[in-house]
Amino acid sequence: MSGLLYLIPIALALGFLGLLAFLWTLKSDQYDDLDGAAHRILFDDDDRPLQKDPSEK
Repeated sequence: MSGLLYLIPIALALGFLGLLAFLWTLKSDQYDDLDGAAHRILFDDDDRPLQKDPSEK
């Protein structure tokens, strides 16, 4: 029973820290563009052709 006196405040503190971290991510606009990174990986910005090794034929 005495273990609960330690575990309950620790659990509440960790939950509060998790809530603060979530609110910080909301404030810093982490969730604004969820599809942008998924679409950006599909586009290749490198327009130059690949160079072949001269020793290969």
